[in-house]
Amino acid sequence: MKTLKSTLESVPYLLAPGVYDSFSALIAEQAGFDAVYLSGASIAYTRLGRSDVGLTTYTEVEQTLSRIADRVRIPIIVDADTGFGNALNVIRTVKGFEKAGASMIQMEDQTFPKRCGHLDGKSVVPVAEMCGKLKAAVDARRHDTTLILARSDALAVEGFDAALDRAEAYLECGADVLFIEALRTDEEMARACERFKGRAPLLANMVEGGMTPIQSASALADIGFKIVIFPGGAARAVAHSLQSYYGLLRKNGSTAASAGAMLDFRQLNELIETPALLELGARYQ
Repeated sequence: MKTLKSTLESVPYLLAPGVYDSFSALIAEQAGFDAVYLSGASIAYTRLGRSDVGLTTYTEVEQTLSRIADRVRIPIIVDADTGFGNALNVIRTVKGFEKAGASMIQMEDQTFPKRCGHLDGKSVVPVAEMCGKLKAAVDARRHDTTLILARSDALAVEGFDAALDRAEAYLECGADVLFIEALRTDEEMARACERFKGRAPLLANMVEGGMTPIQSASALADIGFKIVIFPGGAARAVAHSLQSYYGLLRKNGSTAASAGAMLDFRQLNELIETPALLELGARYQ
């Protein structure tokens, strides 16, 4: 399998869709993406039916990651929230996520309990504390092909310039990729890219209905971003589809009205490769 590190070196930009389980990751892989982004928010939405407010635990993310890595071959970027605690927790998180199949591990500088980067009311830890956690993350990984992504949520708390300064400090601490969350204007995006041009890859986060202006991956690459994620789009699309499906089923007592918007039994089994699985099982009969 091609590493995420080598992929980033060979492509003009990387577009990674958000996934939340093996099923969504498999469909993303079949669509031709070179990597996927395991979204902590989407795990909260789909496993807990709750908001992204720090309720998701290390164990839930690690289990989800492990099952995805067992099903797909493309690299996985995984959202590790705050590292689930202090520097010692970060060490456990990085070791566990790397073992489970992560190619890049993202950590943010929010306090605990954290919340979605596009919700109000965030707070951030001191720079020195985050630097300690990042150093612990770098030391904990077994392979330098496992990348550490440092995210700062400081823009909403301390302002744009402070967020850039935090990103600078995180780069000096050994972070491989930088993520300045909830940039609010095209100007802020351009200034962030100019600050770190040629020094570190920057990630752009596209949240439908969030604070950052939605742009295409190619347009963001023109600004200077190297990685573009749409982390929660899949969960939002599924929510919309299920609202329609369940509504029509409740109304009509049948799925006939939804037939054109769903896979039938045969099509679903082809998607999840049931014939190949049955053929494999037959070898041992």
